[in-house]
Amino acid sequence: MLNVDLEEERKEILRRYRRLLRHAKPILKKGDAPIIKKAFTISAEAHKDMRRKSGEPYIFHPIEVAQICVSEIGLGTTSIVAALLHDVVEDTDMTLGDIERLFGRKVSRIIDGLTKISGVFDQGSSQQAENFRKMLLTLSEDVRVILIKLADRLHNMRTLGSMPRDKQLKIANETIYIYAPLAHRLGLYAIKSELEDLYLKYTDRETYSHIANKINATKAARNKFIRSFMKPIKDELDMNSFTCEIKGRPKSIHSILNKMRKQNVPFEEVYDLFAIRIIIDTDLENEKAACWQVYSIVTDYYQPNPDRLRDWISIPKSNGYESLHTTVMSDKGQWVEVQIRSRRMDDIAEKGYAAHWKYKESKDGANDQGLEMWISKVRDILEQNDTSAIEFVDDFRSNLFQEEVFAFTPKGDLVTLPNGATALDFAFDIHSEIGSRCLGAKVNQKLVPLNYQLRNGDQVEILTSKKQRPKEDWLKYVVTSKAKSNIKDSLKEEKKKYAADGREIVQRKLKQLKLDYTQEVIDQMAAFFEVKTPTDLFYLIGKGKIDHSEIKKFNDNKSESVRRVGRVSNTESFKQQIKQVRKEDSDLLLIGEDMDVVDYKFAKCCNPIPGDDVFGFVTVNEGIKIHRTNCPNAAELLSNYGYRVVKARWTSSQDDSFLANLKIIGTDRMGLINDISRIISSELKVNMRSLTINTEGGIFEGEIGLYVNDTKHLDILIRNLEAVQGVVSISRDS
Repeated sequence: MLNVDLEEERKEILRRYRRLLRHAKPILKKGDAPIIKKAFTISAEAHKDMRRKSGEPYIFHPIEVAQICVSEIGLGTTSIVAALLHDVVEDTDMTLGDIERLFGRKVSRIIDGLTKISGVFDQGSSQQAENFRKMLLTLSEDVRVILIKLADRLHNMRTLGSMPRDKQLKIANETIYIYAPLAHRLGLYAIKSELEDLYLKYTDRETYSHIANKINATKAARNKFIRSFMKPIKDELDMNSFTCEIKGRPKSIHSILNKMRKQNVPFEEVYDLFAIRIIIDTDLENEKAACWQVYSIVTDYYQPNPDRLRDWISIPKSNGYESLHTTVMSDKGQWVEVQIRSRRMDDIAEKGYAAHWKYKESKDGANDQGLEMWISKVRDILEQNDTSAIEFVDDFRSNLFQEEVFAFTPKGDLVTLPNGATALDFAFDIHSEIGSRCLGAKVNQKLVPLNYQLRNGDQVEILTSKKQRPKEDWLKYVVTSKAKSNIKDSLKEEKKKYAADGREIVQRKLKQLKLDYTQEVIDQMAAFFEVKTPTDLFYLIGKGKIDHSEIKKFNDNKSESVRRVGRVSNTESFKQQIKQVRKEDSDLLLIGEDMDVVDYKFAKCCNPIPGDDVFGFVTVNEGIKIHRTNCPNAAELLSNYGYRVVKARWTSSQDDSFLANLKIIGTDRMGLINDISRIISSELKVNMRSLTINTEGGIFEGEIGLYVNDTKHLDILIRNLEAVQGVVSISRDS
């Protein structure tokens, strides 16, 4: 039983509420405070008997979400009210009609967008994806739905420590898959970075702690370096009468890890661990010139790297981000990234879309255009509302691009597309009809094919023909949602005809095999033939790409699977199976709520070994598959099918061997391969499966496949190999 001091709790609730009002005070208009008080009172009463997993009163959560909306995003009264009430409809008897009557239509619409869908879902569908689609359907009406949802997700991630392990994995992976890219796309960089770091904290704790400790250990030296680096620049800025603020802070743990992986270097060799930001106080008319003047002062003292200049002042990112980035060489021989921006630019960089409302009335209305264009593109996706929710989420994510490419029409109009976009994407972006009739393109006056990848500054002329029609192969050539949806629409009629034929064939074959034509059987068949949806399955069978005789093979495989692991479609039926499939002997892996022993397979995408942090995933056709928590596919699996996740942890290790792959880099020398082989085979008695080494210019890169007992065994092996003369780095490959 939880012992709580109710009076102290009541005081803490009021303290948090008053702090919220203090932060909101600058933006409150006359009559706003009573509305917020009414929302707080209703929320506190509705949640009075509820507690979070941590044991705290539930009302802490809506107050903190409202606090994030005000302090970290910069939203106003409507959002505060909606944040305070965002869980009331879902968790209590209060209806949306009650909310509309008490607080008006706007608040009611926002809360409707934030309220999860309840009810029974079809086999193979995803409640998470359906809820995400529902939330986005309100985006075209009111972007505050997304902003409040991001605040809600941020607070949930900050308090994730009190949740069970399987819930931590589900929520963290959903965050990295959908919400962190969404925060980036809306320009909320601080929130995006924190979400990414918290994801890493709960999915790869060891790596997170390692980098966090390294950052803390270098803090004093870093601050001293920043002061020394900035002194001559600050003196010069003062002489030129610039009023500015200078910040120096390390990059996020997640971005540092990405650099370590991308460059295949340890923490100590990541050269731009931190960025220095110079924020100038200047009026709107002079800010661009002022930023370039500061750039000139910085490069007078330090040599810039010409390949690392990023000018997002002349051409802002499509989420509104404006800044001037340069990387310069300090007098201590260290590269330093310097970001130069005005106070307005910094406000937009920190608070993204919300900050645009603040500047909307200014002369700078054009800078709002990028975000409005993106919202318009989202509306286009929402109108193509006939795909499954999971396909919809995949399409939407493809538009949350991190990098962009800028190209021009023959008349000089600027077109912004995601990095990796092709000439065919460009054609569809101009107009769906031009895309559908596209034969090829001229880029910078030279003929190129449809799949030509655009580069910054390309001038593109699209060539069309009335006889041209979209083809299925085109889907491989495009990355934008607009192009994909238009191509899919054009192919749909043809696909419908083949799918209808395929369905008839499947029904006939299943009847011959004495199998019922049920959704479960069709889902299992789709999994067997490795297609995403039943419609894809029927289409491939109807078109003859899957032969009729293959259906018999599916039946044979299905019978064998049922005999081996039983039929598993979700965690509820899995719990029942756990009770039936106990084994006499102790095993390496315990699975499920009760930590029982059942049959499982290791996922080939990440090759888990004993000691890895893992989770179980209930597949449609192959029982339980075990994945590492940092598996490349974890985010997608847990975001779309979180209800299929089951707990899994290693128990005592046995003498089994598991395949692990290592990447090795170093300087080439005579006898190196012999030394590596000797340590693996002779000293540590490890069975090696494969060894490939490529040498170029005195540097070698190689991959080693070997069998180990567990992660401790692997760590010892890596340490011994790192001691070999010439070996620079060794990392485990997923």
